[in-house]
Amino acid sequence: MKEQIDELINKARKENSPSLLIYTLIKSELVNNEHSKHPLSDIDVLRKMIKEREKAETSYLENNRRDLAYKERLEIIEIKKLLPKEPPISVLHEAIKNAMSALGRTPTVIDTPIMLSKQLWETSGHWDHYKEDMFITKIEEDNEYAIKPMNCPGAILVYKNDLHSYKELPLRFAELGHVHRNEATGALNGLFRVRSFTQDDAHILLTEDQIADEVKNILKLYDEIYSVFGLNYHIELSTRPEDNFIGDIEVWNKAEAALAEACANSGHSYKINPGDGAFYGPKLDFKLKDSMNRIWQCGTLQLDMQLPGRFDCSYIAEDGTKKCPVMIHRACFGSIERFIGIITENFAGAFPTWLTPVQINVLPVKNSLHESRCNELKKLFEQNNLRVQVDNREEKLGYRMRESQIKKIPYTIVIGDKELESTQITYRKYGVETPVTIELNDFIEMINKEIANKDLLVKK
Repeated sequence: MKEQIDELINKARKENSPSLLIYTLIKSELVNNEHSKHPLSDIDVLRKMIKEREKAETSYLENNRRDLAYKERLEIIEIKKLLPKEPPISVLHEAIKNAMSALGRTPTVIDTPIMLSKQLWETSGHWDHYKEDMFITKIEEDNEYAIKPMNCPGAILVYKNDLHSYKELPLRFAELGHVHRNEATGALNGLFRVRSFTQDDAHILLTEDQIADEVKNILKLYDEIYSVFGLNYHIELSTRPEDNFIGDIEVWNKAEAALAEACANSGHSYKINPGDGAFYGPKLDFKLKDSMNRIWQCGTLQLDMQLPGRFDCSYIAEDGTKKCPVMIHRACFGSIERFIGIITENFAGAFPTWLTPVQINVLPVKNSLHESRCNELKKLFEQNNLRVQVDNREEKLGYRMRESQIKKIPYTIVIGDKELESTQITYRKYGVETPVTIELNDFIEMINKEIANKDLLVKK
């Protein structure tokens, strides 16, 4: 048994995170064994590892969106009692648009077809290198089409619709693209791995000497967006696959070096992830750590020196000759659905006010007397771009107040006789027992300031 334990200790040290088997054996055979012959340092290390595991497991049970859903007898995707609605995708998209505008990089928004012909996917290389993950159908006998698993070929078609000069570059096309991928049934995992999802895609056509500056600004964008959600990340440079790739190795080496140099020049460290690049180019993968210390890939930045040439893209260079641009594929959130799953667990359903689907819940004490005033307030709040609902169900006030807290709505306002003629309102903030009375105009100013500042957490 001693040899087994020694082996487990060495494995635990190496992995820095014991498996369930290691954890169980170590806890039963070592930590609770006062007569253990192992050095005290080993025992202390193991105790620390076990405490960390127990803490992670507790956090998982508290925050996991599926466990919460099951507990309330909910559908996994709807999560009705955890979230009245999903965080609005438009709010996430607006965050990126505002950050891009601040950087002076506002893109052109496009909407490309959801189904494209086999010939186009053959040109892009997806038919040979990604066909098994695509949903394919036949139209008019032998004409094969595929639902798009990626948005990039559509963006290239938009670029090719016009002639372009070097003076126009970089050209940035942004799209909330709806894509479908034929994931294996066993790989599906709630919001984290689905077959149909939305990508906050952007495709940037540019010259080679513009790569460093563009990458630097995209990294600034990612820094700003992820910090808003309080998410930490690290960057991995995923390099050329062993065999499933297109193009010349020299071009790949050049693209990999360009990404590495751009990272270094912008002060971002990275580690190499060999062989995990896309089939058309190397990429920077942004790995986020959630509240349960799990790693998720969300953002990506891919440098593509292949697809523009395969589609005969060109621009008129300064010397009057035609040259082929390069393309950067950029997705900050990656899958919007996955990102919603991550932040749902990260905030345990208590979203910051700027992001939450319902920001204010207004409760009339008695509908016949107070509902009219509640509707007036609702209209006023909506005029100030606030998301508000009036809970006028024929339920006791205490029941509706408790439900508002369970739904983790940031602000709950109660309207009774005293508030009918007053310029003041009384609200209760989520997680705070004591109600606060404030002038109506001051309340609107306060909540709008909280939203504008994108305060991270619902403050107590």
